[in-house]
Amino acid sequence: MTRAPSNTSVAIHDEFDIVHVRHAARQAATTAGFTLVQQTKLVTAASELARNALVYGGGGKAEIAVEDLGANRTVRMIFTDRGPGITDIEAAMADGFTTGSGLGLGLGGAKRLADQFRIESAPGRGTTVEITMSVRRNAGP
Repeated sequence: MTRAPSNTSVAIHDEFDIVHVRHAARQAATTAGFTLVQQTKLVTAASELARNALVYGGGGKAEIAVEDLGANRTVRMIFTDRGPGITDIEAAMADGFTTGSGLGLGLGGAKRLADQFRIESAPGRGTTVEITMSVRRNAGP
């Protein structure tokens, strides 16, 4: 059985690249030992963030890494674009907010799916979104 590399970078330039991001996220989640439910959440968040980078940021890059923190494995994903940036991050995080034709659930939905979520954006400087999910997220004490 071949294990996925612990670090993967995927350029996001078209719709097919979103499929590549989803595949890389699934490989990372499998490598980290995520449950099927956790894998699905990670892949869903990756898909939403990759689509945002493409549609609103004009393309960008996804960096996906599996981090071994002892008994706890984490997948960290960083999505960057050099688009127009987000002028009001708080509004953009609200469900239903969109500047396009989508449902406006991407950023807020990704935040709800992740263990940790960080976003940085400024008009004219693009956007960076970083999320992490841990294999032990729902484990007991």
